[in-house]
Order: sequence, then structure tokens, then C-alpha cells
Amino acid sequence: MYQRIEKPTRIDAARRVGYKAKQGVVVVRTRVRRGGLRKSKVHMKRKPSKAGIKKITMGKSIQRMAEERVSRRYPNLEVLNSYWVGEDGKNKFYEVIMLDPSHPVIKSDKQLGWVSSGNSHRGRAFRGKTSAGKRGRGLMNKGKGAEKLRPSLKANKNRGK
Repeated sequence: MYQRIEKPTRIDAARRVGYKAKQGVVVVRTRVRRGGLRKSKVHMKRKPSKAGIKKITMGKSIQRMAEERVSRRYPNLEVLNSYWVGEDGKNKFYEVIMLDPSHPVIKSDKQLGWVSSGNSHRGRAFRGKTSAGKRGRGLMNKGKGAEKLRPSLKANKNRGK
């Protein structure tokens, strides 16, 4: 479920993550299921300890899933950021801020113009370049203990995080 909205529900949160009320900036509200990783039971010869179904979580947060789904829905736009707006028993709701890289207003904007420069910002949501993505990759912490996280976990043989 994707719903393009006129203006953000939480203007404070939206502005914190880079929203501007101008042309070329689009806000989309989306819904994602709640809960951990849904895993089916394996009916094979296994140790009972390896037959876990519950308490298993994805390596990717639900917020990242929301960003990716919205990005697939609007292929001409790029995800700038997203924020939580609410949840019920079954779903979580996020608002995703998207930018149109080909829009002249975005191109000439001092803070948002970088998204138009070259192809290096294509598919940001899928490559973990948004705030939620960086959090999931473990890049929010700096200093001691963060040596094996940059430039990526793969570059350090997945020894970080």
C-alpha cells in the first residue's frame, strides 16, 4: 500500500531528515508488516537447537523494506530518507521522502542537488545509503570498535558488526 501525500504528517520529523516544501520533493506513506523474520519449520534430521522459528530477525530493518518497496513503486524518484509515523497490531507505517533527480528545482538546490549528479546515487535505498540503511550496516558508530565496518563489511571479510 503506497499513498502519495500532499504534506508530511510529522513535519518536525520530516524536516529533521531533509524534507523541503518545494517542487521535486515527494512524500509517500507506506505500510509494512510487523514482527520478526517469518521462518518455516525444517522437517529434516537436525539438532533441536537449529530448528528455531521464533525470535529470528532479519538482517534488514522493516524501515529499510519500506524504503525499498516505495523505491520500486516510483522508479524515476530517489529515496532521500524516511521516518516512522505509527503502527497498529499488524503493521508499521512510514513516510518516505523522495526526490526527483531530473527536476530543475532539485538540480539547482544547494542542499539537495547532489542527488542529480551522475549515476552514483541511483538505487540508494537498495544499497543501504539512506539513514536506515546505514544504521543496518552498522555505520552509525565511529571511533574505537568501528575499524572493520568501513568502507563495507564485505571489504573486511564480514568481521565487523
